[in-house]
Amino acid sequence: MSAAEPLLQVDGLGHRFPHPGVSERWAVRDAQLALHAGEVVAIVGESGSGKSTLLNCIAGRITPTAGRVHYRAADGRWLDVHALPERERRTLARTEWGFVEQHAAEGLRMNVSAGANVGERLMALGERHHGTLRQSACDWMQRVELDPARVDDNPRDFSGGMRQRLQIARNLVTGPRLVLMDEPTSGLDVSVQARLLDLVRVLVSRMQLCALIVTHDLGVARLLAHRTVVMREGRIVEQGLTDRVLDDPQHPYTQLLVSSVVMP
Repeated sequence: MSAAEPLLQVDGLGHRFPHPGVSERWAVRDAQLALHAGEVVAIVGESGSGKSTLLNCIAGRITPTAGRVHYRAADGRWLDVHALPERERRTLARTEWGFVEQHAAEGLRMNVSAGANVGERLMALGERHHGTLRQSACDWMQRVELDPARVDDNPRDFSGGMRQRLQIARNLVTGPRLVLMDEPTSGLDVSVQARLLDLVRVLVSRMQLCALIVTHDLGVARLLAHRTVVMREGRIVEQGLTDRVLDDPQHPYTQLLVSSVVMP
């Protein structure tokens, strides 16, 4: 794949939720976006702006009303994500992609051990050796600053920040090419957020991941993202290099976000 070619291309993506009595209620409308290998892109905007809907459409979790999502797979194929058979899309989501949920309990299997949570994705690639699965789980727990001695502990016994780090380990163990994150620091204490963000920054850089991160926090975008996309009422109103967007915003809505101490 040429460096100039995108890893993922979003063209004219739109999604309309059913809404009685309203002819058109678009959560996302005419989104255009290209993601390249090794870059981090943040999607920012107020609550209800369509950021999470866009992320879920890209991930194949929501079927868009309009538009296409294309992904260049590791084998060189250019895939139409929503035209894939369900089985192939599920395999893609467990191998070349990762998805970090806002609430870690939704991205983990809470009734199995921490080690089983990490090893499960390796099993999707065909690994069956218990010793290899366990060692990989221990290694990844250490990489995300969790005590490997807790490999047999249940995630229910972990704090919120620990669960989120475990969810990250679960997603990265297969060496994905693309990771989608939905408000990964939401609901965590400030000090826990800072440690988690630093961890994400280091791992993304070391693994040369392409990451798309939804956040309401401009500080997260500034710390992690090469580019930032601003959404309002379902539309992308501005996008560009993060420093340029946040230091010299062009759209009035972006100017409002940047000037606000707390985003609405």
